[in-house]
Amino acid sequence: MRSLSKKQAHESLIRVKGLFKGFGRISVLRDLDLNLHGGEVLTILGPNGSGKTTLIKLLATLTKPDKGSVQILGMDASDSGTTIRRHVGVVTHEPLLYLELTGYENLKFTGRMFSLDRIDERIESVVDRLEIGPQLRQRIGTLSHGMRKRFSIARALLHDPLILLMDEPESGLDQRALSLLDTVVSDQKASGRTVVMTTHNLD
Repeated sequence: MRSLSKKQAHESLIRVKGLFKGFGRISVLRDLDLNLHGGEVLTILGPNGSGKTTLIKLLATLTKPDKGSVQILGMDASDSGTTIRRHVGVVTHEPLLYLELTGYENLKFTGRMFSLDRIDERIESVVDRLEIGPQLRQRIGTLSHGMRKRFSIARALLHDPLILLMDEPESGLDQRALSLLDTVVSDQKASGRTVVMTTHNLD
């Protein structure tokens, strides 16, 4: 994992100003400001329906705000989504994996999508970090929810993102997997990256 330069670490990797987002007559996010630098970890706690998933999707450029601005790495999320997504890893409620493909095939596809070099080396690295080697050649559709979540996290880390966004990543994970997740977050922070994660679990 490469570390950020001192300049990058001191710059705002995520800057949100006056953000509004609603669905119909229901306002989910209202006048939200957010400013995160390299090496910062933000955990957002709230019940289901409080807007956590919506915020993650906005930061991931998967949806657009009704009002306000979202800047990622100094770029406007409204018109630089393709570039931004090359530097952002995302873990959502859905695993974003092809169930009929093996874990290896899913990770290989992701590596090619990002035009990564040394794809097999990168796959080996994230597989070791998430301890999913024994399941690598199994089809994702045959795996447990918790193991699919591990592969989803591995997929999000494969391109060594500067920003890691995770929506309730602890859901379905056993104690060992939770420990691995904690290590992932600590490593991201130590290397000067930014992590935003949501949860409804106070523990």
